[in-house]
Amino acid sequence: MPQYRTQGKIIADILATARDMNTDGQGVGITTLLRRGNVSYSRMTKLIVELVGAGLLLEETMERACKYRISDKGMMFLQAYVQFEDFAQSYGLRL
Repeated sequence: MPQYRTQGKIIADILATARDMNTDGQGVGITTLLRRGNVSYSRMTKLIVELVGAGLLLEETMERACKYRISDKGMMFLQAYVQFEDFAQSYGLRL
C-alpha cells in the first residue's frame, strides 16, 4: 500500500526546495517547486498563496514570472518540522 504524504510533509518539501534550489539568490520558479514537490499545478498555487500569506515564503515578482525564496520564519518552521519528524520516528511513528 502506498504511503501518502501529509499536508505538513508537502509544505516541508516545498520549503526545502525553496531553500536548497535557490543557488543564485533570486529564488526558484514555480516549475522547480512543482517538479521537486511532486504536486499538481492547481494545488501548488493554493499552497503558495497560503505559504506567502503565512510569511513562510517570500514572493519576488520578476519581468515574466514570480520567484520564491524561503523566509526566516520558513527556515524556523522547516527546522522545527525536521526535529519533530525525527522525534516521532524515534518512537516508531511515521508522519
